[in-house]
Amino acid sequence: MPSASCDTLLDDIEDIVSQQDSKPQDRHFAKKHILPKARRRKTQMCLQEEDSPPSDSTIPGIQKIWIRTWGCSHNNSDGEYMAGQLAAYGYKITENASDADLWLLNSCTVKNPAEDHFRNSIKRAQEENKKIVLAGCVPQAQPRQDYLQGLSVIGVQQIDRVVEVVEETIKGHSVRLLGQKKDNGKRLGGAPLDLPKIRKNPLIEIISINTGCLNACTYCKTKHARGNLASYPIDELVDRAKQSFQEGVCEIWLTSEDTGAYGRDIGTDLPTLLWKLVEVIPEGAMLRLGMTNPPYILEHLEEMAKVLNHPRVYAFLHIPVQSASDAVLMAMKREYCVADFRRVVDFLKEKVPGITIATDIICGFPGETDQDFQETVKLVEEYKFPSLFINQFYPRPGTPAAKMEQVPAQVKKQRTKDLSRVFHSYSPYDHKIGERQQVLVTEESFDSKFYVAHNRFYEQVLVPKNPTFMGKMVEVDIYESGKHFMKGKPVADAKVYTPSISKPLAKGEVSGLTEEFRSRHGSPLSSMSQGVLAGSRVGLWLQRLHQDGALTVSVGLTLLALLLAFFVKLYN
Repeated sequence: MPSASCDTLLDDIEDIVSQQDSKPQDRHFAKKHILPKARRRKTQMCLQEEDSPPSDSTIPGIQKIWIRTWGCSHNNSDGEYMAGQLAAYGYKITENASDADLWLLNSCTVKNPAEDHFRNSIKRAQEENKKIVLAGCVPQAQPRQDYLQGLSVIGVQQIDRVVEVVEETIKGHSVRLLGQKKDNGKRLGGAPLDLPKIRKNPLIEIISINTGCLNACTYCKTKHARGNLASYPIDELVDRAKQSFQEGVCEIWLTSEDTGAYGRDIGTDLPTLLWKLVEVIPEGAMLRLGMTNPPYILEHLEEMAKVLNHPRVYAFLHIPVQSASDAVLMAMKREYCVADFRRVVDFLKEKVPGITIATDIICGFPGETDQDFQETVKLVEEYKFPSLFINQFYPRPGTPAAKMEQVPAQVKKQRTKDLSRVFHSYSPYDHKIGERQQVLVTEESFDSKFYVAHNRFYEQVLVPKNPTFMGKMVEVDIYESGKHFMKGKPVADAKVYTPSISKPLAKGEVSGLTEEFRSRHGSPLSSMSQGVLAGSRVGLWLQRLHQDGALTVSVGLTLLALLLAFFVKLYN
């Protein structure tokens, strides 16, 4: 190819692929319309091609891919969607990083340590000569960082095109796809919700109800990646919930950068969505609401209290306060004061007895004085939050807070330690010993000694590892408590209730495979169908090479031999 064609950097795959161009899966199913076309070529060209195979001689669609995700539940949902699409197209998703041909690294930009882990993983992948695709908030917010150059990037709103990006990367190309989803000029919530996905936990469905937010917090880098508020329509969210329950899910998490702001851009609101979702939740299954900032929940306190009292909704709400100093909140541009936060918490505690309020606090924000910090300490001592996320402030590049006068590092560390000490000075669950509770069992504990369940207030209860409990509602007697958990003993002869309306998918199985998708692609879950997909791609690829005059007899025979060996290994 002439050097002039490489003079212009392609910032986006849109530069070479338009909406009208066929996608990889479309080309596969157009196979029957492809006719070999003979071309005369010089003997010298044949010799060159035989000695130097074409640059795109790697066959996409049969490689192993390792996916690593950092950050929030929204990011985890994106990772599940990307895994599902890749598996549906024939790629194998592996948990063994060293065994993978390509690493898909899905990043978080909230704090410096998360980005450091992301950067180190890129370096390790390069050292191990892995193909790399980058995703998540870091490359979306700062695509021109030096350590990202030359690598393929897929934006947070473009995850429905991950197959295209991976395919081009496998072939040795570096592409970037960072555009926004729009409909008639209006920004959409993101990729479609009905895409295939592989749930990390087959019993839990994470649904992103909106992307972005309405705030402009001075410390936040996520805003640079996720942008302004864009909500999904209620009917699409309800349909996704229905599909999840039909696939054996028994717990749904609603997530976004700010769930409380949901619907303001499309003429609706969060309580309206929640009441529609409650209508389709099977008895015994549960809904958990994600983080909401104080300003937007204030308008809906009465209705939110009613929803949180519903038996199929966890009495749990995550409301970040960040600081109990109005001066600090003003510097953060949080758009509320401490009195607003107190009003929300006090109202919900009164109207929803036993509700769990989780909150976040940033220690050492620029300009925070000792008096500011002591006000925060007093707030924690007063409310004794059972779930508290304490974060040392990290200045994120490109944010207003990074340009402010910083609190000394040692002071930030000490304040973080002091607040952590206060948090660990009280036991939130001791008074619950002796209670009888209904709990929903959804996962295994990190030490593999217990199953993890949650009660009505989304408090963690550890129960014995009885396989019949998984995905079920179980009645237990609380006999022990710790800082972050309780332990429950199953009640003798108590009924084990199954909330799922169908059998859950197997771990690693692809969700969201509609009949239309299956009819076109076949089931991607068996080795036989993966082999068919791979074989079809090989045939299509060989036809392309033949049309381009790049297929010699010796190269063709070699490739056919490799293909035969692949099928023998696959079916044995």
